[in-house]
Amino acid sequence: MNQKRIYLAHRTEDGRSQTVLAHLEETARRSAAFAADFGAEAQGRLAGLAHDLGKYSDAFQRRLLENGPRVDHATAGAYECLRRNQPFAAFAVAGHHGGLPDGGGRGDGPDSATFFGRMERAQQGRLADYAVWQDELTLPGAALPDGVADNLSGMFFTRMLFSCLVDADYTDTSAFMSGRAPDGGRADCMDALWARLQAHISGWFPPKGALNAHRCAILEQCIREGQRRAPDLYTLTVPTGGGKTVASLAFALAQAKAQGLKRVIYVIPYTSIIEQTAKVFRDILGDENVLEHHSNVLSDTAADGESSAESERFTRATETWDVPVVVTTAVQFFESLFSCRPAQCRKLHNLARSAIIFDEAQMLPLPYLRPCVWAVCQLVRRFGASAVLCTATQPALGPLIRAFAPELSQDELCPMAPQEWDAFRRVAFRRAGKVRWDELAAQLQSRDQVLCVVNARRTAQTLYQKLAGEGNFHLSTLMCPAHRQAVLDEVRRRLAQGLPCRVVSTSLIEAGVDVDFPAVYREEAGLDSLLQAAGRCNREGRRAAEDSEVVLFQGEDRPPRLFETAIGAGRMVLDRFADIASREAVHAYFSALLDLKGEEAQDVQGIMSLMQTEFFPFRTVAERFHLIDSPTRTVYVPLGEGKALVERLRNGEGGRALYRQLGQYGVSVYQQHFEALDRAGAVLRLEDGSFALADVKLYSGETGLAMDVESGGVQFI
Repeated sequence: MNQKRIYLAHRTEDGRSQTVLAHLEETARRSAAFAADFGAEAQGRLAGLAHDLGKYSDAFQRRLLENGPRVDHATAGAYECLRRNQPFAAFAVAGHHGGLPDGGGRGDGPDSATFFGRMERAQQGRLADYAVWQDELTLPGAALPDGVADNLSGMFFTRMLFSCLVDADYTDTSAFMSGRAPDGGRADCMDALWARLQAHISGWFPPKGALNAHRCAILEQCIREGQRRAPDLYTLTVPTGGGKTVASLAFALAQAKAQGLKRVIYVIPYTSIIEQTAKVFRDILGDENVLEHHSNVLSDTAADGESSAESERFTRATETWDVPVVVTTAVQFFESLFSCRPAQCRKLHNLARSAIIFDEAQMLPLPYLRPCVWAVCQLVRRFGASAVLCTATQPALGPLIRAFAPELSQDELCPMAPQEWDAFRRVAFRRAGKVRWDELAAQLQSRDQVLCVVNARRTAQTLYQKLAGEGNFHLSTLMCPAHRQAVLDEVRRRLAQGLPCRVVSTSLIEAGVDVDFPAVYREEAGLDSLLQAAGRCNREGRRAAEDSEVVLFQGEDRPPRLFETAIGAGRMVLDRFADIASREAVHAYFSALLDLKGEEAQDVQGIMSLMQTEFFPFRTVAERFHLIDSPTRTVYVPLGEGKALVERLRNGEGGRALYRQLGQYGVSVYQQHFEALDRAGAVLRLEDGSFALADVKLYSGETGLAMDVESGGVQFI
């Protein structure tokens, strides 16, 4: 009697093996559990069972056991799903190794890399024979999902299903190969996080002073709304200085606890302020409950180059977001939503049944505004997420949201009467017209404590160099984070002690930086930037508004082209409204800005029309969707503690802990700037692919990295 052949999915170096059937069943179980969060359990199970059917071929077994040629094992399962009229599962299976393909057309030949090309290859019998799978299992039926009626919704559902499959496949494979179950960490449940928040804010009551009373009222309102509101799309419009960071977290935790949501995701536009917000949340909720995920945090192995339990937990958390609170950037969030790659998409199913806070919502990227808003609407409509657009200057997105999802509420969580809004009015605005830099420097010099915010890094350096005497400071992204933090610490000390303190800064100081100046100068910009700068003046309300001046001026240089439309819309509002900080003025500004830009400017890559007219163009969409059009490179600065850290990196040391420390000594430079430094021999390429500043004379202890280098004096903004 012939013994039944055993087909293997994986084999370890020490000889342990996992059968295809065992891997498919466990992957299906996990995938179904993930997809159950958005009512697609059967679809998840089908994709899990089908994804590796191609491993039932003799060709794959030779590949596994004898190091034979590579075998396309994903197309087989995709073809079986498509034969059963399951296109969503078919795409998910087809892409689970190489990424989601473009759909293409039914006329695509068998050599095409499109989905239909691969299906034609299967139809022609050009795959390795895998028919023996039918002896071991049967693919289950699965009802097609509700509410998936067109290309747009179908693509989004497929990407979420793909996420479930990829996470399940990776998790089971990793568990088998390592010989141990995945470590989910030591995170607390929502009830415990709620208790931690309550303990943190308990000392705020009863509030001391009128301004803190208003902040506590906003906090209490957000908690009440969180306890009673179902998942939906909301706005939270809180004046600058109103405590919206903790208030929005309180809403999210209250809603998660009341509605059974699984996590809170906090999306921030700037990498420069994400660490500060993450620290606030860690102080409230504990390190183990908060994941900080952005480009400056690398999931790497431990410092000795070997894997550790802690580094593995962190790596898995950044790949899956399976933690109670995630603090991330808009770039990480939205580029994952439009990616086709398995590693980037793995986390997406964990957006379902989450409370998602978009901090500084006015900073949603205009060139991709339509696809971004559409994606948020999809998460709320179909996947049980709750979304909050949180800002002091609420963008005019109502018409766009209604076009994509008219049933979403867009309710304001903290409606405030005019007199309540006025309670946060702490400054008086004055328009100064056009000024020359020498004249402006003299005005700044005449004040003991003043902040001046300009649009360009070169302007900041020029203006700073015109100041004389003690107490003058410069801030820009040409300074590494450790340097900026040291300057801010000294600035806060001087402000508190009444010492001379004049700061010239780019816009980096406008969001999330807690400083309180008696006067602020702001170069003309968009209205949201003007109001953000004003939030650094009389922040704690210790002075009368009329004694706290915000001076708006035009510089002598032409503004960067990037800002021209926003400046134009801002001038229209400045001319029309006596109170430019009113909600009516802010709404008029954003409406004018969108009108001036036009609909095409809200989707510069034509992503929405592409998804509507082409059949599931996953790869093309991913190639087009890049929020950062001018990528930067990080150059580490070997000064202060950074010198020893760079030396450790040069000596071959690595690991997440080292890279995290090095992040405090890195400067992000645009490509043109980097090339000028490179031509001058000012950067050193390290073995790990990173770069260090070779000529430390190019880094000033006052203004940071030089913008001009000897090889041509290239100028940058």
